[in-house]
Amino acid sequence: MARGELTDKQKRFVEEYLIDLNATQAAIRAGYSAKTAKSIGQRLLTYVDIQAELQKAMKEREKRTQITQDRVLKELAKLGFADIKDFLSFRTEKTVTEHDKETGEPVIDYAHVVELKDSDQVDGSLISEVQLKNGELKFKLHDKVKALEMCGRHLGMFIERQEISGKDGGPIELRCRAADLTDGEIDQLLGE
Repeated sequence: MARGELTDKQKRFVEEYLIDLNATQAAIRAGYSAKTAKSIGQRLLTYVDIQAELQKAMKEREKRTQITQDRVLKELAKLGFADIKDFLSFRTEKTVTEHDKETGEPVIDYAHVVELKDSDQVDGSLISEVQLKNGELKFKLHDKVKALEMCGRHLGMFIERQEISGKDGGPIELRCRAADLTDGEIDQLLGE
Protein backbone atom coordinates (compact mmCIF):
# COMPACT_ATOMS: atom_id res chain seq x y z
CA MET A 1 0.00 0.00 0.00
CA ALA A 2 1.45 3.36 -1.02
CA ARG A 3 1.73 6.22 1.43
CA GLY A 4 -1.45 8.30 1.31
CA GLU A 5 -3.56 5.33 0.32
CA LEU A 6 -5.99 4.10 2.96
CA THR A 7 -7.24 0.55 3.33
CA ASP A 8 -10.94 -0.09 2.79
CA LYS A 9 -11.43 -0.34 6.57
CA GLN A 10 -9.63 2.95 7.13
CA LYS A 11 -11.75 4.65 4.45
CA ARG A 12 -14.85 3.29 6.15
CA PHE A 13 -13.54 4.56 9.51
CA VAL A 14 -13.23 8.08 8.05
CA GLU A 15 -16.81 7.93 6.72
CA GLU A 16 -18.15 6.64 10.03
CA TYR A 17 -16.14 9.12 12.11
CA LEU A 18 -17.74 12.03 10.27
CA ILE A 19 -21.18 10.91 11.48
CA ASP A 20 -20.69 11.62 15.18
CA LEU A 21 -16.95 12.31 15.68
CA ASN A 22 -16.77 9.30 17.99
CA ALA A 23 -13.62 7.31 17.20
CA THR A 24 -14.65 4.20 19.16
CA GLN A 25 -18.07 3.91 17.53
CA ALA A 26 -16.60 4.70 14.11
CA ALA A 27 -14.08 1.88 14.52
CA ILE A 28 -16.83 -0.58 15.46
CA ARG A 29 -19.04 0.50 12.54
CA ALA A 30 -16.03 0.24 10.22
CA GLY A 31 -15.60 -3.41 11.17
CA TYR A 32 -12.88 -3.33 13.83
CA SER A 33 -13.23 -5.46 16.95
CA ALA A 34 -15.49 -3.96 19.64
CA LYS A 35 -12.98 -5.10 22.28
CA THR A 36 -10.17 -3.03 20.85
CA ALA A 37 -12.23 -0.31 19.12
CA LYS A 38 -11.32 2.41 21.61
CA SER A 39 -7.57 2.02 21.20
CA ILE A 40 -7.80 1.41 17.46
CA GLY A 41 -10.02 4.47 16.98
CA GLN A 42 -7.64 6.66 18.94
CA ARG A 43 -4.64 5.27 17.06
CA LEU A 44 -6.30 5.74 13.65
CA LEU A 45 -6.89 9.42 14.47
CA THR A 46 -3.13 9.89 14.90
CA TYR A 47 -2.35 8.68 11.38
CA VAL A 48 -1.36 11.56 9.12
CA ASP A 49 -3.11 10.05 6.10
CA ILE A 50 -6.36 9.58 8.01
CA GLN A 51 -6.18 13.13 9.39
CA ALA A 52 -5.64 14.43 5.86
CA GLU A 53 -8.61 12.43 4.57
CA LEU A 54 -10.79 13.66 7.47
CA GLN A 55 -9.86 17.29 6.77
CA LYS A 56 -10.57 16.82 3.08
CA ALA A 57 -13.96 15.21 3.78
CA MET A 58 -14.88 17.95 6.28
CA LYS A 59 -14.01 20.67 3.76
CA GLU A 60 -16.12 18.91 1.11
CA ARG A 61 -19.03 18.64 3.54
CA GLU A 62 -18.62 22.31 4.49
CA LYS A 63 -18.87 23.28 0.80
CA ARG A 64 -21.82 20.97 0.20
CA THR A 65 -23.86 22.05 3.24
CA GLN A 66 -22.70 25.67 3.42
CA ILE A 67 -22.23 25.13 7.17
CA THR A 68 -18.95 26.78 7.98
CA GLN A 69 -17.26 27.66 11.24
CA ASP A 70 -17.79 31.32 10.44
CA ARG A 71 -21.51 30.79 9.88
CA VAL A 72 -21.93 28.83 13.11
CA LEU A 73 -19.97 31.45 15.06
CA LYS A 74 -22.11 34.25 13.57
CA GLU A 75 -25.29 32.43 14.62
CA LEU A 76 -23.94 31.90 18.14
CA ALA A 77 -23.00 35.59 18.29
CA LYS A 78 -26.53 36.58 17.21
CA LEU A 79 -27.94 34.48 20.06
CA GLY A 80 -25.41 35.77 22.56
CA PHE A 81 -25.93 39.44 21.74
CA ALA A 82 -29.71 39.36 21.23
CA ASP A 83 -31.65 41.99 23.19
CA ILE A 84 -35.20 41.25 24.31
CA LYS A 85 -36.13 44.87 23.53
CA ASP A 86 -35.67 44.02 19.86
CA PHE A 87 -38.74 41.77 20.18
CA LEU A 88 -41.02 43.46 22.64
CA SER A 89 -41.50 46.64 24.62
CA PHE A 90 -42.67 46.91 28.20
CA ARG A 91 -43.72 49.82 30.33
CA THR A 92 -45.98 50.85 33.18
CA GLU A 93 -48.93 53.08 32.36
CA LYS A 94 -50.86 55.22 34.78
CA THR A 95 -54.59 54.97 34.15
CA VAL A 96 -57.72 56.40 35.71
CA THR A 97 -59.95 53.50 36.65
CA GLU A 98 -62.82 55.52 38.19
CA HIS A 99 -63.55 58.64 40.20
CA ASP A 100 -63.98 58.76 43.94
CA LYS A 101 -67.74 59.10 44.67
CA GLU A 102 -67.27 61.56 47.53
CA THR A 103 -64.47 63.78 46.27
CA GLY A 104 -64.71 63.27 42.55
CA GLU A 105 -60.95 62.75 42.45
CA PRO A 106 -59.65 60.23 39.91
CA VAL A 107 -58.64 56.80 41.22
CA ILE A 108 -55.29 55.95 39.66
CA ASP A 109 -54.09 52.45 38.86
CA TYR A 110 -50.90 51.27 37.24
CA ALA A 111 -50.94 48.68 34.48
CA HIS A 112 -47.97 46.79 33.12
CA VAL A 113 -48.07 46.81 29.33
CA VAL A 114 -46.09 44.40 27.15
CA GLU A 115 -46.27 44.79 23.40
CA LEU A 116 -44.81 42.27 20.98
CA LYS A 117 -43.40 43.44 17.69
CA ASP A 118 -44.90 41.92 14.55
CA SER A 119 -43.26 38.67 13.54
CA ASP A 120 -42.21 40.13 10.19
CA GLN A 121 -40.15 42.76 12.05
CA VAL A 122 -38.02 40.38 14.13
CA ASP A 123 -35.50 37.57 13.65
CA GLY A 124 -37.53 34.55 14.69
CA SER A 125 -34.45 32.30 14.81
CA LEU A 126 -33.49 33.99 18.09
CA ILE A 127 -36.80 33.17 19.80
CA SER A 128 -37.06 29.98 21.80
CA GLU A 129 -40.71 30.23 22.85
CA VAL A 130 -43.79 32.41 22.50
CA GLN A 131 -46.95 31.35 24.29
CA LEU A 132 -50.15 33.17 25.13
CA LYS A 133 -52.34 31.21 27.50
CA ASN A 134 -55.22 32.52 29.60
CA GLY A 135 -54.07 36.09 29.01
CA GLU A 136 -50.56 35.29 30.24
CA LEU A 137 -47.63 35.81 27.87
CA LYS A 138 -44.58 33.61 27.97
CA PHE A 139 -41.68 34.78 25.78
CA LYS A 140 -38.16 33.36 25.78
CA LEU A 141 -35.02 33.89 23.75
CA HIS A 142 -32.47 31.10 23.35
CA ASP A 143 -29.88 30.70 26.13
CA LYS A 144 -27.72 33.83 25.90
CA VAL A 145 -25.12 32.69 28.43
CA LYS A 146 -24.60 29.34 26.70
CA ALA A 147 -24.15 31.04 23.31
CA LEU A 148 -21.64 33.53 24.76
CA GLU A 149 -19.80 30.69 26.51
CA MET A 150 -19.50 28.76 23.24
CA CYS A 151 -18.23 31.89 21.45
CA GLY A 152 -15.72 32.48 24.26
CA ARG A 153 -14.44 28.91 24.05
CA HIS A 154 -14.01 29.24 20.32
CA LEU A 155 -11.97 32.39 20.89
CA GLY A 156 -9.85 30.64 23.55
CA MET A 157 -11.07 32.86 26.38
CA PHE A 158 -11.64 30.06 28.86
CA ILE A 159 -8.75 27.73 29.59
CA GLU A 160 -9.72 24.53 31.32
CA ARG A 161 -7.02 22.95 33.40
CA GLN A 162 -6.85 19.46 34.70
CA GLU A 163 -4.54 18.27 37.43
CA ILE A 164 -3.06 14.83 37.06
CA SER A 165 -1.29 13.10 39.88
CA GLY A 166 0.43 9.80 40.40
CA LYS A 167 -0.27 6.98 42.81
CA ASP A 168 -1.90 8.12 46.07
CA GLY A 169 -1.89 11.73 44.88
CA GLY A 170 1.89 11.87 44.56
CA PRO A 171 3.97 13.02 41.62
CA ILE A 172 3.83 11.19 38.33
CA GLU A 173 6.80 8.97 37.73
CA LEU A 174 7.99 9.00 34.13
CA ARG A 175 10.08 6.28 32.64
CA CYS A 176 11.46 6.19 29.18
CA ARG A 177 13.84 4.06 27.21
CA ALA A 178 17.27 5.44 26.52
CA ALA A 179 16.74 4.57 22.86
CA ASP A 180 13.97 7.18 22.72
CA LEU A 181 16.28 9.97 23.92
CA THR A 182 18.77 12.05 22.00
CA ASP A 183 22.43 12.12 23.06
CA GLY A 184 21.91 15.64 24.45
CA GLU A 185 18.94 14.53 26.55
CA ILE A 186 20.90 11.56 27.93
CA ASP A 187 23.86 13.83 28.81
CA GLN A 188 21.49 16.24 30.51
CA LEU A 189 19.85 13.49 32.60
CA LEU A 190 23.23 12.01 33.57
CA GLY A 191 24.47 15.47 34.55
CA GLU A 192 21.58 15.87 36.95
